[in-house]
Amino acid sequence: MQTIFTENVIEYIKNIPQGKISTYGKIAKDCGNIKGARQVSRILHSCSEKENLPWFRVVNSQGKISLKKGYGFELQKSILEKEGIVFDANNKINLNLNIWDF
Repeated sequence: MQTIFTENVIEYIKNIPQGKISTYGKIAKDCGNIKGARQVSRILHSCSEKENLPWFRVVNSQGKISLKKGYGFELQKSILEKEGIVFDANNKINLNLNIWDF
């Protein structure tokens, strides 16, 4: 059985539109747990496949992909670029231009 927070996070992530991103912390805050960024990460890890979540649209608070190179970083970056997300020379996304508000 899922908690209300987990259900809210799943619904939030499902609704992030193509070409937009959100952060772990923003999702947590918007779903009612200001300190729940790590919990959002765990929910993504455990529910992305079975809930068909666009996991790749979630980045860290600096606008960077949290996955390490060779462990999903390249895939996530590629998908985001195909959706029109632009990365700077330091692999950072401009959150002001790309963040989605639920």
